[in-house]
Amino acid sequence: MHEDGNGDGRGVESELAGSGVNQPEFLALERELTVLLRRARANQGEMAREVHPDLESSAYGLLVRLGECGGQRATDLAAYIGVGKATMSRQLRALEELGLVAREPDPADGRAWLVTLTPEGQDRVGRVREARRARYAGRLADWDPREVSELARLLHELNRGMEK
Repeated sequence: MHEDGNGDGRGVESELAGSGVNQPEFLALERELTVLLRRARANQGEMAREVHPDLESSAYGLLVRLGECGGQRATDLAAYIGVGKATMSRQLRALEELGLVAREPDPADGRAWLVTLTPEGQDRVGRVREARRARYAGRLADWDPREVSELARLLHELNRGMEK
């Protein structure tokens, strides 16, 4: 038996067994999220290529974030995406070379820079996101709009819970 960090002799297995993780609803949740995430990763690669043939899959989410939130500091983007400063610098340099983002002085702090979408970046990301929403609308056409709203609400709650 493995002891936990408290040294109380209870094993990890017994803690998991008592937590409900083996209940059918959590098994079903894990299975469905695994399928959803696998499809989302594949879809992200397709969307990145639609924005620009040379765009890395991982950079698509960065462009979406900039489109939704406007100018951001590179450090804030790195924290949001969950990558280090070096990785973020490399991605931003590549996006600048593709003409999708630009850096401009931060009006709140002249020593810092904000990364923004260029007009070309806004146009390309906007078209891809609109096409994606159209695909969702087509695939969920037989759903009641209230069900779509409920799914969006539940996914939002799940995402909030995962931030903790």
